[in-house]
Amino acid sequence: PLAIMLDWSFGSFSKAAGIQGGKDLMFDTVASLLKEKKSSKSVSVAPDSTLTEAVRTMNDEKIGAVLVLDQQELVGIFTERDVLVRVVGGARDPLTTRVSEVMTSAVSTVEPATPVEAALKSMSDRRHRHLPVQENGQVCGLISMGDVTRWVIRSQAEQVNLAIGAVKQMSHSNRRG
Repeated sequence: PLAIMLDWSFGSFSKAAGIQGGKDLMFDTVASLLKEKKSSKSVSVAPDSTLTEAVRTMNDEKIGAVLVLDQQELVGIFTERDVLVRVVGGARDPLTTRVSEVMTSAVSTVEPATPVEAALKSMSDRRHRHLPVQENGQVCGLISMGDVTRWVIRSQAEQVNLAIGAVKQMSHSNRRG
């Protein structure tokens, strides 16, 4: 009888099964996630931008959030949820209301060295769909729940493929001996 211990939460299946190679996505950092994004540029607006300008930027870039930067300093984030709750729900005039009046100013951030799993937990716990990435006080990116979801899918696919490979390897070994 052969027992294999599976520890999916830390991606150690390949080690437990004695399989070499394969990237262990479970230990990826936010920096690696940023490198894999289709577009790594962060889109921002100034705090004194009108809501119309901010929403136009979001629509043009096909994104759900913009960072709010004042002289390269992160002062907030403006999201689709802010539009629904604070603008539409608050009956604010998008032509005259400034982003600084309705943005989310208490912004949670992560660093590039943060494990993706920790970023996911932060997003889930705080119910945020976007998380700015800062290094030494400077914004170096923005990750979304969509980015993290794609990472989770790849990570799970990698673990399933390793499991299938291990079973095939064991089956082949058992036929020989």
